Order: sequence, then C-alpha cells, then structure tokens
Amino acid sequence: MDVYPAIERHGIIGDLQTAALVADDGTIDWYCSPRFDSPSMFASLLDRERGGFFRITVEGSTTRQLYLPGTAILITRFMTGEGVGEVIDFMPVRGGRPSDRHLLVRLVRVVRGRMRFVVECRPAFDYGREEHKVEITENGVGFGGTFLSVVRREPGHADVVADGKGGVRAVVEASAGQSGGVVLQTGSSDPWSLDAVMRLFDETRDFWRGWIGRSSYRGRWREMVERAAMTLKLMTYAPTGALVAAPTAGLPEQVGGERNWDYRFTWIRDASFSVHALLGLGFEEEAEAFLRWLGDRVHEGPLRIMYRIDGSSDLEEETLGHLEGYRGSAPVRVGNGAAGQSQLDIYGEALDSICLADERGLRLGYEGWASVRSLVDWLCGHWDRRDAGLWETRGGPQDFVYGRLMSWVALDRAVRIARRRGLPGDLATWTRERDAIYQQVMERGWSEKRGAFVQHYGGEVLDASLLYMPLVGFVAPNDPRWLSTLRAMDRELVSDSLVYRYDPGASPDGLRGSEGTFSMCTFWYVEALARSGRLDDARLTFEKMLTYANHLGLYSEEIGPTGEQLGNFPQAFSHLALITAAVNLDRRLDGGRGEGDIPRRRHRSGDPGGGVPLA
Repeated sequence: MDVYPAIERHGIIGDLQTAALVADDGTIDWYCSPRFDSPSMFASLLDRERGGFFRITVEGSTTRQLYLPGTAILITRFMTGEGVGEVIDFMPVRGGRPSDRHLLVRLVRVVRGRMRFVVECRPAFDYGREEHKVEITENGVGFGGTFLSVVRREPGHADVVADGKGGVRAVVEASAGQSGGVVLQTGSSDPWSLDAVMRLFDETRDFWRGWIGRSSYRGRWREMVERAAMTLKLMTYAPTGALVAAPTAGLPEQVGGERNWDYRFTWIRDASFSVHALLGLGFEEEAEAFLRWLGDRVHEGPLRIMYRIDGSSDLEEETLGHLEGYRGSAPVRVGNGAAGQSQLDIYGEALDSICLADERGLRLGYEGWASVRSLVDWLCGHWDRRDAGLWETRGGPQDFVYGRLMSWVALDRAVRIARRRGLPGDLATWTRERDAIYQQVMERGWSEKRGAFVQHYGGEVLDASLLYMPLVGFVAPNDPRWLSTLRAMDRELVSDSLVYRYDPGASPDGLRGSEGTFSMCTFWYVEALARSGRLDDARLTFEKMLTYANHLGLYSEEIGPTGEQLGNFPQAFSHLALITAAVNLDRRLDGGRGEGDIPRRRHRSGDPGGGVPLA
C-alpha cells in the first residue's frame, strides 16, 4: 500500500464546475467530469490499478509543490543533478452555465539544465467500469469522448505510444528554456498551440488574482485565510452557487476502516456556514448565489440534509466493490445513504445564515419570507423528536443536544428577522417554542454528574459540536455551566490543542473503528476559548492548528494520531471554520467586544437593502 501517496500530498485545481487532485509527484489521481459529482475519469487514489491516472514526472527527482501566489495554478517542481523542470497545472475557469467541455492544462518547461519527463495518461471512465478505445493521431490521443491534445511550438509527430492498458506513454527530453505540454479536453478535440495555451494561463492567473483581490481581510493570518478562501471557491459549482463538502469520495477517516463516504454533494449545514465565511471576507456575490440556491430548497418544504449541486435529491448510495479503496480502505461508496436522515440542526444553520445576510442588507423578498415562515411553522411542531445528529451516526436516532440547540437558533433568528423588518409571522408561537427548547436543553442536556452539557439526553458523553453553544448565543461565554463544559472538553476531547468530535467507544455510532481529531471542531474550540476570555490559549491553539495544514495550506476532514490528514480532501468544513476563527480571533485580539460571530459591515453602497430573491 506504499504506492498510495499520503492524502496531504495533494493540491487541488479546478474550473468552478469540477476539480482535480494533483499529487506532489506530478500524478493526477482524482478527476471527475463534467461535474464534481460525475463518475471519475482518474481515480487511482482509490485503486492504483483500476482507477486511472495522468502522470508527468521526472524519475529520480526531488519535488516541491506550490501555488503560483494569489492563484489556483499549481506548480510541481522537479530537481535533479542535471537540471530543474516544472509541470504547471490549471483549469481555465468556466462560465456560470453548466458545460460538458472542460480543459485540464499541463504545461511542461525546463528551467535549468536538461530534463527527461515521462508522460503517462491512462483514463478509467465511470470509476473504472467503462471500456474505451485509444486512437493516436497527429495532434494527440482520443479516449472515446475525451481528447489529449499535444501542445508544442511547431507541428509534427508526437512520440506517443499505447501502453496496452487503455492509456498512452511518452518520454520527452528538453533543455533549459524549452516548454510544451498537453491539454486534456472533454467535448472537443481542438488542436492547441503553445501561444493559445499561454493565453489561457494568463487569463486564469488574472481571474484568481482579481477574485482574491476583492477580499477585505487584512488580519494576522492573511496568507492562510486567502488560501482557504480560494479553496472554497474551487469547491463551488458556479452555475448554482452550491458548495460541495469536498471534491472527493471514499477517502477514509481511518486507514483500513469503513468510514469512507462520498462528499461531492451540498450539505445544507456546510454551505450555510459558508455564508458566514464569505461575508466575513467581503464576498457578497458568492453569498448571494448560495442564498438563492438555499431559497429554492426552502421553497420546496422541509429540508433534506444534502442535495446534488444542481438541487436534485437523488443520492442513492452504491458500493464500488471492484475498487480496493485508498490503502485498502473498503468499501468505496458513491452516493450517500445519509441523505434520507433526519437532522434537525440544519434548520438552525440555514436560518442563521439568512439572518446574517439580512443584517448585511441581503434581504429576503416576499416569496422568500413566505417560504421561511412555512419552514419555521413546520419546525415548531417537529423539533421535539429524535434525529441522527450532526455527525450522521448510523447507530439509531437520539435526542441530540446539538439538534435542539440549532432548532433554538432557527426559531430565534426567525423572530429576530420578523421583528427587525416588521415582517408577518406567528411570533407568539415561535417565541414560545424557542423558550421551551431553551428550558429543555438546560434541564435535560445538562449532566450534573459530568458537570457539562452532553451529546444527547440521558447520556454522559461529551460532544465537540456543543462548542457552538456560545458561538450562536445560546449560553453566555462566562456562564458557569459553559465554563465547566469547556473544562470537561479540555480534559477529555482535546489532545495537544486538537479536538476529537466525541468518543465513539463511549457512544457507539453504528460503525467499526476509530477516527482522528476533527479539524472544524479545533477551529470552533479556538472561538470558544476566545469568547471565554482565554485569548492566549485561543491564539496558541489556532497557530498550532495552522502547522497541521499540508504544504499548500490545505486541510482534509481530520488529523490522524501522527499528524497525517484523514478523510475527504480538501474539506470545506475545515476551511470555513479556519476563516471564521481567524476573523473573530483577530477582532478580539484587537480589542473587539465579541458581539456577533463576524464584524458587521454596512451593505453595499447604493443598495438600500433591496433583497435577495430567495425562491
């Protein structure tokens, strides 16, 4: 299993409709087209033999991987005693309309001396289940509907040979100053000149630098925050504004274990958190786009916990038994069986994001508020029931405290919006139910034995999701009950500043095995420490957590016991929480009072709060 690169040894490139992972040895080992949730073309990250890959490497070299500053253009540098060469990977950004045509560009150039590049491209369509023919032409290679165009300064024959396994191989020798490359394209077989590809490079570079230049963040950790923001942008499906939880499927939470899920979908929870992060950095257009997507889901009635990026809800889970899984971590699943679960917290996350947007001048229209009212009325009659919880456990429903907490948030935010804007609604019922939730959590969610709020009623297990209690204003950060809960988490869930979600041994979740610390929870811990007056501890924890990023500043879902990254990669949750923690910690270090999650700005100049048309 040593042939599998570590999860953290990857960078991500994308065109805002799909994305690819590039390992630091020059191998693209994950790529789905034409969308994030389409079947894979390259998936050797899940099966080195059957998954398919696209490798450009220099044998016997030392490598270094970096992003071109301010961009999502990835450079893999190869160094030997004879020379230095580079592979420059990027995807030209597509427009806001869904497209079947995507370009994956790999430029090759020699910086010093002489280099010998080995190029291998072996696609494996539909997760390696679909056969294809290989046709080598003067301009490149055809793989069914996908074409690999060879890019060179002068026309001529490329020394490309079939490998007998559905792919091709070529060896390219070049000297300092020489460059070329390949363009993998779907939906077209156009020839490409080097000049045309360099224009794509310039356009892609300018797009990313122009986009990140809109960020309003000028705090202490600007480089990490901006990289997190670009990573979130890469995971956003431009035609709808929906954010995928991660662009991958099947990467394990424990190597060799069964906690292997497909994250290429939009969770109401994750994407709602994105509104806080995006508005905290000044990206109002992106927040508006997601709010429109969310508005369509709200209009449909009671929410599902996740959807496809186009808003459809067909996420039937399937096991790919022919793939061995990352380092033997089987089963490999696509689709997600948790889609049918009841998770009541999603209403709180959705309403919290709508409330924040409303405070920023991104107001609901008539139809949008009507849909929200209907949703809140439904919640009034359904909050007091068991659900599957934030962590999507498969051990049966419970009375999870986090679900009650976020139901309280949903009702509280609806009341706030209605009162602030003078909007109609059954405020008496909403307020009564909100207060009933508060009293119930204080009575049944608190354990005198543990001196802490616990995971679910009748239990004694601690849960890091409850770090969110002071962040949403449910408890005061100096409340004795909260300070006692935080101390209990310090003792039981925190390991060298990293935070576990909960102890699966003490609270069986229906799955075998263990897991690492959860990166999002560590960033929540930072905010909880800061709000509770432990600013030095908060800063130390945050800056230690930054050292666990990979060489490009990216995070997966979890950190393993020896510092390795685990789970799908990169993970939206982790980067969202990093951004909000950085923004809020900066504020408190600068003497802010700590009111609200993110410092509020006035709405855009010239916009009197006209509204975001949610449904």
